[in-house]
Amino acid sequence: MMQLRCPWCGERPQNEFDCGGTTGIARPPLDCDDATWAHYLFFRANPKGAHAERWRHTFGCGQWFNVRRDTVTHRVSAVYGITEAGPQTG
Repeated sequence: MMQLRCPWCGERPQNEFDCGGTTGIARPPLDCDDATWAHYLFFRANPKGAHAERWRHTFGCGQWFNVRRDTVTHRVSAVYGITEAGPQTG
């Protein structure tokens, strides 16, 4: 089972968390057209490799945070707060 490190509670099993999807997606303005809104809602990248995701410690403290995770190996390379800048990738 994959382990995630909650910034507040420490390392816990994945089944205590819920994934909220890709982090850092900008919401379009309220007066955007239907095509733009549909793209925002339904079209997401499905990368192979490093990916930044939003996670919630649902069965713990309830806090949201960001995780940089490799989608192939599930190796977590960074955990950081929702309002913090993500790690630099090179």
